[in-house]
Amino acid sequence: MYDVIIVGTGFSGLGMAIALKKAGRDNFVILEKATDLGGTWRDNTYPGCACDIQSNMYSFSFEQNPSWTRAFPRQEEIWDYLRATSDKYGVTRHIRYGQEVTGAVFADDHWTVTTANGEQVRARAVVLGIGALHLPSYPKIKGLETFEGPAFHSAEWDHSVDLRGKRVAVIGTGASAVQFVPRLAAQVARLDVYQRTPPWIIPKADRRVGKWEQALYRAVPAVQKLYRGTVFWRLEARALGFVHPRLMGIAAMVARAHMRRQVPSADLRAQLTPDYTIGCKRILISNDYYPALGRPHVDLITDGISHVTPTGIVTGDGEHREVDAIVYGTGFHVTDALNGQRITGRDGLDLTDAWKDGIETYLGIAIAGFPNAFVLLGPNTGLGHNSVVFMIEQQVRYVMQALALLDDARTVEVRPAAQRQFNEDIQRKLRGAVWNAGGCQSWYLDEHGVNRTTWPGFAWSYRTAVRRLNRSHYEVKR
Repeated sequence: MYDVIIVGTGFSGLGMAIALKKAGRDNFVILEKATDLGGTWRDNTYPGCACDIQSNMYSFSFEQNPSWTRAFPRQEEIWDYLRATSDKYGVTRHIRYGQEVTGAVFADDHWTVTTANGEQVRARAVVLGIGALHLPSYPKIKGLETFEGPAFHSAEWDHSVDLRGKRVAVIGTGASAVQFVPRLAAQVARLDVYQRTPPWIIPKADRRVGKWEQALYRAVPAVQKLYRGTVFWRLEARALGFVHPRLMGIAAMVARAHMRRQVPSADLRAQLTPDYTIGCKRILISNDYYPALGRPHVDLITDGISHVTPTGIVTGDGEHREVDAIVYGTGFHVTDALNGQRITGRDGLDLTDAWKDGIETYLGIAIAGFPNAFVLLGPNTGLGHNSVVFMIEQQVRYVMQALALLDDARTVEVRPAAQRQFNEDIQRKLRGAVWNAGGCQSWYLDEHGVNRTTWPGFAWSYRTAVRRLNRSHYEVKR
């Protein structure tokens, strides 16, 4: 039996594994459904895929990379970074690939995790590091299954399909689409971009990192650490606008000026201008999305989709537009990301039943009724202004404290009252925040319109909240 089972090999799973290794805890295993590590940065290989947080912040604080080639890292570099870091800290050998977790049951003071091939793995504790951006969301449009050409989600990009010179339809205008649409526009014969809700877009302050800068970081690591600190606090300042929506007017001015510079057509600007408060949906960054939409062979379509036919798409006004391929840029299942996992806690409590009124945890980490189980990047720990890798590191440190308690105990379980109080406090803070402004609908909200995704404040305030485990909030059975 293992001491710990970790599920997933993205930043969360690897960060947890590295912490265990540093503490001299080697009796753990990492279960990964794919054939390589990397999580979302392994899966998302669409053209132009990159992070919208600066390289020096979107990395572990203890493992800075002096070799980033751009201010905002691209998918390939992040993936390489994760593999190199996993090897460096000796956690790669703990990974068991091709082990898709299909269920977990707690009984007799330990967890039994079942994989898709029927194998069972046992451990005293389990850490779910699967994240929220791993289940692609497809639109519910009549006739999707009848389309005879290639069709795929951006998170499952089919690189065997040659789109050059083809008529392509893109459904969705979210964070992924604004990155791959310009790449498609440069190679296809015609591009139809179907927009339901226009995003707010601000300039991307990207740049190439020079060889001299990389050399300086290698020679004097403290310089990169100092620069990382300036990036962190600059990003932290943006949290004020999310908590106090009236301050978002400044961001809206920046976004409108960006659009005016890049979109000369007044008619197109009208289609691209959002009617909701900036920040209540994800703010996007791009320097080439707007220019791509202005190209003569690119059409922005806002009439809505009636249905899909074997050869194309019928819009709300009845027009049939023939296409050779469809790409879905429609995001992920976020608030229901764990619904596919059959997880059974104490006394047969099913996680789906525990969350029937909405997903809730304590500090985004522990779940009442599920002893010795921990979640990384759980509910209400996402950020709209700073790096989630920072949040992951704080959570990993907290889980290590809980595991230390478990060394001298049978079970460690958060008390329901503590979890309830935490979530009441979170929702009270969120009521006045930008995510609830102006009736905005986004993937931050669940089916009840409750924000189960974002942290309502500064990243440093979360660090303060989880710095020390409050023993009184847990029931520890010796």
